[in-house]
Amino acid sequence: MTSSTPHAVHVPSVFLALLRRDMRVARKEIVFFLIRTTMQPLLFVVVFGYLLPKMNFVGSGYQTALLPGILAVSLSLSAIQSVALPMVQDFGWTKEIEDRLLAPISTSLVAAEKIVSGMIQGVISAAFVLPIARLVMGPIPALTLSHAGEVTLVVLLGSLAFSALVIVAPMIFFGCAYYPWRGLDVVPAMKYAVLLDPMVYVSEGMRGALTPAVPHMPLSLVGGALVVIAGAFWITGIRSFYKRAIG
Repeated sequence: MTSSTPHAVHVPSVFLALLRRDMRVARKEIVFFLIRTTMQPLLFVVVFGYLLPKMNFVGSGYQTALLPGILAVSLSLSAIQSVALPMVQDFGWTKEIEDRLLAPISTSLVAAEKIVSGMIQGVISAAFVLPIARLVMGPIPALTLSHAGEVTLVVLLGSLAFSALVIVAPMIFFGCAYYPWRGLDVVPAMKYAVLLDPMVYVSEGMRGALTPAVPHMPLSLVGGALVVIAGAFWITGIRSFYKRAIG
């Protein structure tokens, strides 16, 4: 009688297998994904970045403040939707999450894989919007790609933070996406109140990295805030996932 030795389970391999599956699904639905996550930001680009400057309702310099905020909205919305919408299906009528929970890794790592998947899709969304926005708006004063490292860091931290945020809140209009944070110097109470909005730090980080000549929040403050926010959302998101999974 022969005895069989169970194969050792390599947790990183299982994690990557789940991630590859999500990326394969996202690739098959890439057109729908991009339409869903970039339609609103691109409409803002057309209206506020092209039409209103053409009609002289806003100055051409507004484009400089707008573009980084549009990228922040793109990566934030796509990161949230890439996690929240599939989770509604998985925990709802499809019950697909049950298959994932049977994987030989902890429930927390299943939740972490969902967050990483959302982060990657947030990065893809921002990378898709940037060249289109530049094409629609035309030349943008002070725009530079010389700080690619800072741009990449803000995009990764911002996508990570919002992919771990599994609740959708009205953050966009108070997130300094369509106006710079320093512009709120004229309304001091609002200037400090909006610091509770995590999108402020993504918008200002993109602004500081892409248009450093424009007044912006210090990038050291942005980086520190995004690390704290991403960590807090990560813990909260995984706990929420775990409660739903074992409930």
